[in-house]
Amino acid sequence: MAAERRTVRVSPAAFDQLDTHLPQDRGPLGEASVGDFIVLELPAVVERFASGFDHLPEIIEGTSGGRMLIAPGLLVRASVVYGVLLDDDTIEVVGISIDR
Repeated sequence: MAAERRTVRVSPAAFDQLDTHLPQDRGPLGEASVGDFIVLELPAVVERFASGFDHLPEIIEGTSGGRMLIAPGLLVRASVVYGVLLDDDTIEVVGISIDR
């Protein structure tokens, strides 16, 4: 039996938060930019939410509609990404925090 796969979308608020953590342009020493994160980190995050949302930790214990992914990154030390399950069974990424 195939695992349930959900549609994931990233909210404008999550992109706004990403802008507070990373610069728009790559740094002089090759530090990651917003674009780098979107291209290299975000697809794996979206995949984890799409295929394994129910197995991620709850944002608030006992509230299954909100989950978070805490993961090491390729470009950043780690990120915490927050997602909520909507009434139409879509997951919306609503927040991103990064440890560079």
